[in-house]
Amino acid sequence: MATTDRTCLTVVLAAGEGTRMRSDTPKVLHKAAGRTLVGHVLAAAEAAGSTGLAVVVGPDRQDVADDVLRTAPGARIFVQSERRGTAHAVLAAGEAFASGFDDVLVVYGDTPLVRPETLRRLRAPLAHGASVVVLGFEAENPTGYGRLISRGPSLVAIREEKDASEDERAIKLSNGGLMAIDGRRALELLGKIGNRNAKGEFYLTDIVEVAVLSGLGVAVEAAPEAEVQGVNDRLQLAAVEAELQRRLRAAAMAGGVTMIAPETVFLSHDTRLGRDVIVEPNVVFGPGVTVADRAVIHAFSHLEGASVGEGVSIGPFARLRPGADMAAGSRAGNFVEVKNARIGEGAKLNHLTYVGDAEVGPRANLGAGTITCNYDGFSKHRTTIGADAFVGVNSALVAPVTIGEGAYVGTGSVVTEDVPADALAIARARQVTMPGRGKKLKAMLKAAKDG
Repeated sequence: MATTDRTCLTVVLAAGEGTRMRSDTPKVLHKAAGRTLVGHVLAAAEAAGSTGLAVVVGPDRQDVADDVLRTAPGARIFVQSERRGTAHAVLAAGEAFASGFDDVLVVYGDTPLVRPETLRRLRAPLAHGASVVVLGFEAENPTGYGRLISRGPSLVAIREEKDASEDERAIKLSNGGLMAIDGRRALELLGKIGNRNAKGEFYLTDIVEVAVLSGLGVAVEAAPEAEVQGVNDRLQLAAVEAELQRRLRAAAMAGGVTMIAPETVFLSHDTRLGRDVIVEPNVVFGPGVTVADRAVIHAFSHLEGASVGEGVSIGPFARLRPGADMAAGSRAGNFVEVKNARIGEGAKLNHLTYVGDAEVGPRANLGAGTITCNYDGFSKHRTTIGADAFVGVNSALVAPVTIGEGAYVGTGSVVTEDVPADALAIARARQVTMPGRGKKLKAMLKAAKDG
């Protein structure tokens, strides 16, 4: 029977504080590729076909619970009020087992690199008679890891290094921590785990020996070492970020994106790039960015919460903030910032421009230094610029204000009133020129400085 035909409860253990992070933020809420560590784990579990999610958090960790529910609104939250080991943490979610799931997956909120296909493989032996399946990996250096002790094709124990013999320490197949358990036997097996260790804690790894003593089959599925990488400090967080970025870049390029210098481009977990998109060096994509086919993102640009249409040109040195919507063929050039604004087809913001809380019509042209003055210190106001309008350089449009279709705003204007369609608006003080006064003024200023 395929794993997709079986119901599956995934129990995510997210109660660890991660004191080595040296942070006020819980370990699992640190982010990589724009998503929390636990968010990555939840997404992988759902993609692997989980039909139920139970997340175990520590006491007074409403922040973790809130993040979980943002990522997976259907998840159930359970609190491990006392820290008594990993098996004790799983049993904290015991109420979730009552629905009679075929499979139970146990994963950790600080292992964000595990792939959905790996979780599906981890479950597969349960459909063929195994009662417990352990995810293992061939460690390049197994020092410090628990070793997987096998007898023939079956796993018989997980031996911590301090308890392992010399021969067992030579084994490179190590415990990755993640497990799949037969849902019909899960509570029974977990309930038989004792607290025979010095700390009086209940360890999930002991479920292997419990199953073997009960005459039940235990299997191992292997994964690359990188997939079971946990995060306990900032160095490991950086390593996880690097691996996620490697995966995201590879997937984007396989989908038809050209990256001139891939190692300098940073993507978010939800970045969507179309075919024949070109991304130049040193570009950062924050969460919520979609880029349509044939767009070009020039060097040193930063995009977040933005939509970029077909054939659009962004940058270099441009910033698209949340709500920026660039229609097909439009342009936001060097040192341009767009926020919560719709830029119409073919419109041009070529350089040194800020457009916030605005609607810019098709083919409109905003000269260098144009600013939409959208904030009065208390409220945001909107600027509307019609199709084919032209705004001269160094102009300030004081919202709320409308520039009509085809209107022309003269260079250096401060526009505070609506400009009708096809009208010319010039809003600047008249120039005064005084012959010879410049020389006298400089002499006066020099004397004042020298005296």
